[in-house]
Amino acid sequence: MIWFILILLVFGFVFGLIARAVVPGDDSMSLVQTWALGVGGSLLGGFLGAAIFGFDSEDGALQAGGIVGSIIGSILLLLIVRVVRSRA
Repeated sequence: MIWFILILLVFGFVFGLIARAVVPGDDSMSLVQTWALGVGGSLLGGFLGAAIFGFDSEDGALQAGGIVGSIIGSILLLLIVRVVRSRA
């Protein structure tokens, strides 16, 4: 469990950076906000992936599908943040 948390924290920043690079536009976010975007996106992507495809705990915490799901979740979360900011 501790490895999952460490991986989530370390890779969360990378996933946030990837999401900001993939989605065009101006995102004025600090490093902490980018990290939170990646961690939140990882949780969102992991939850959606487990709900849709199931989760095999025997494969470990770091799986290729989880990485792709984390990036997709970060992109979705970034788009949600943009919509919320535009309405405020």
